Amino acid sequence: MGEEMRGVEEGTGWRKAIPEARDRLQSRTLVAVAGALLVLETVAVLRQPFFIWGELHVREQILVEIVTLSVAFAVLVLSLRAATVAGALVGGMICFLLVRGTVSSQYTIVRSGLAPLALLFMLTFLATRAGRRVKAQAGLAEKRRGRSAAQVIANLSIAGLAVSPHAFDLVTGGGGCCGAGYYKIWVWPAMTLMCLAAMVEATADTVSSEIGQAFGGRPVMLLTMQRVAPGADGAVTLLGSLAGIAGGVLVAVVGMWALRLRPSQAAIALFAGICGLFFDSFLGATVERRGWIGNDLVNFSSTLFAAVVAAVVLWLCLMDPTYFRAAW
Repeated sequence: MGEEMRGVEEGTGWRKAIPEARDRLQSRTLVAVAGALLVLETVAVLRQPFFIWGELHVREQILVEIVTLSVAFAVLVLSLRAATVAGALVGGMICFLLVRGTVSSQYTIVRSGLAPLALLFMLTFLATRAGRRVKAQAGLAEKRRGRSAAQVIANLSIAGLAVSPHAFDLVTGGGGCCGAGYYKIWVWPAMTLMCLAAMVEATADTVSSEIGQAFGGRPVMLLTMQRVAPGADGAVTLLGSLAGIAGGVLVAVVGMWALRLRPSQAAIALFAGICGLFFDSFLGATVERRGWIGNDLVNFSSTLFAAVVAAVVLWLCLMDPTYFRAAW
């Protein structure tokens, strides 16, 4: 959903509704603001290696393993040409925050944000390369040098920031500590559900766009259900949508296991991620189609929307005494 027209590499010129200069300015602003937040959170974690939220106590040697793993992830992304050098560096930093914010000394390092992140990367990598010849002929293929820092930030920064130290302050109301019950019922689920919902949305959005462009046929506009040209902002295909939702389900299931969530909590993350998927197409069919905002800002807004929906739905569920008792 929210297909992006990428004709520049194929020599067809700029084909987006937004003026090229405005799109570039928005992307650079996004990199500057969100990138600064990512750096800030990374530095905060490195300066406090023994920082504890709730029952999670990460030893210093585990922190070294996480840093090594994040560097390896960045190198892998770069070697596969899945991202530019800047994009790979940002991806490594997000990987660090994701794993650091979700790992537990009671489990292996795989049972953290690493597992859903790895699945997200695999699914989007394969989807991007699926039917590449068809997408290239239509001027929709992604650049061979991979995703830029702006694209990586737009799709993954919210997931990393959701489990950062300042996100902990946010969900605890600025408190430095909280009781075990409060932590178990709200803090840990809120942070991990926002993180997982953002990853579900990012996966579903990319897979739906790439599969829809390659194999979905002529798409329809989400708001009017009228046929439009492939790659139009806000356009969707049935095959692409189903593929995107299936990818989101896989990430939610793996995330449930890796993040030690209950099925009802994983369902909230999946619901929020799918809501973000359709919100992406809504933005594409409205503000992006009018040339007000570019694709990077649309993707960032959609992952943020998914994270917020996850937190709100969880909070509403906590108002139900039945859900409250089951959480114990």
